[in-house]
Amino acid sequence: MNPLFFVLGIPLLGGLALALTGHRPWARDVNVAFSLGTFVAACFMTVQVINEGPEFVWDKLFYIDPLNVFLVTLTAFVGLTTAIFSRPYMRVEQDHGKMTPPRMRLYHSMYQLFSFTMLLGLTTNNLGIIWVAMEAATLTTVLLVSVYRTAASLEAAWKYFILCGVGIALALFGTVLLYMAADKVLGEHGATLLWTDLTAIKGQLDPTIITLAFVFLLVGYGTKIGLVPLHSWLPDAHAEGPTPVSAVLSGLLLNVAMYAVLRIKVLTDGALGNAMAGELMMGFGLLSVVVAAFFISRQKDVKRMFAYSSIEHMGLITFAFGMASPLANFAGLLHMTVHSLVKSAIFYTVGHATQKAGTQQMSEIRGLIKVNPTVGWGLMLGVMAILGMPPFGVFASEFLILTTAMREQPWATPFLFLALGVAFASMLVRVLPMVFGDSTLKPLAHPPALLPVFAHLLLALVLGLYIPPYLNGWYLQAAAMLGG
Repeated sequence: MNPLFFVLGIPLLGGLALALTGHRPWARDVNVAFSLGTFVAACFMTVQVINEGPEFVWDKLFYIDPLNVFLVTLTAFVGLTTAIFSRPYMRVEQDHGKMTPPRMRLYHSMYQLFSFTMLLGLTTNNLGIIWVAMEAATLTTVLLVSVYRTAASLEAAWKYFILCGVGIALALFGTVLLYMAADKVLGEHGATLLWTDLTAIKGQLDPTIITLAFVFLLVGYGTKIGLVPLHSWLPDAHAEGPTPVSAVLSGLLLNVAMYAVLRIKVLTDGALGNAMAGELMMGFGLLSVVVAAFFISRQKDVKRMFAYSSIEHMGLITFAFGMASPLANFAGLLHMTVHSLVKSAIFYTVGHATQKAGTQQMSEIRGLIKVNPTVGWGLMLGVMAILGMPPFGVFASEFLILTTAMREQPWATPFLFLALGVAFASMLVRVLPMVFGDSTLKPLAHPPALLPVFAHLLLALVLGLYIPPYLNGWYLQAAAMLGG
């Protein structure tokens, strides 16, 4: 049986099972067990693709290639480590009265279904099913963001639902336009939304229709990515939802939306034969980097600050893919990987820090290194990594993006340096007192799960020093597939 059956089946079964038993004390362990099963299945699928190359599954409905296989493994891995982190975190939230048994059941079931929707979107070959998966991911995360049932969390969930609902509606219209373009080439009986079929005829697709389709799809999925000016849901969702949800939103969901845009960009480049798609992506990406950097300097809530950091980095990734050279594509893929690892690790430490302090206001969180040295050092190292300090992987990917921009888009380089400098100074000046200041905080009632933090940071460090040959091979193949 193909490993994809287990990659998709395990989280779907987990969501159904935890919908019935997610309120039990042992449900936290069951959530981890289902996430572990998904990760093991993803590893088996990865090995199969490495040995046998790209493959179709279930009559071309699913397609696994170098562009999505490493994202599947990354998604399953971060899903597992976040489930491990959430065990003590959600137990403390339950002790504080924020999580009742029905809310725990909702949280655990939606967590697994959220994983299922992301993996479905990454592995399907059908661009229509990608849209369905993104819509399902929106609905599950709305329930996760609102799980505390406070006025602020309900408002954040409503804003998320409305803005992303509008975005997904625009993406649906873009998907319909794609089908219309395919229909003009293949006829109504041969028209298809299978990405591999569309790639084979991309040179024959109507340029006008494809241009409109890409604009609608970029705006639609760009809302999920958090590109400025479509970003306003993201800081609220991060600030008001549980921290494990913030970790998977920043570390995983943004990548899935970016993946959908990249698939469409390949078709658009082939149909138009020019750089229109890349120029739009560079424009949105650069705007996101600059705006997010200045918003970081104004934040007082620690989770909102790191939410804007996610917008900044997704903007940088979008800009890299917009340049469309093989080196820029390679750098964008590497940055997607290390950003997912580092940002989720940061949210793990922030989750424990805010539980200790009882607040998310940075001015009231002090001296973490004295209260719990591992939390303090985890946050400090994570911040240094996300700010691009060597030898972490973010430094390597940002160096590649910036040097490529100097050569290919020199007009944008000053804006990138300015934005990265503002973000560096703004974040560092806020985090240093949180870690090294004086504190009267008391230790948590339950030991925090810090293994995921240092596992992620270690992987980010390794990727800054040495990229394993098989991973380098994926990046090179995927970069070539994206064109340039």
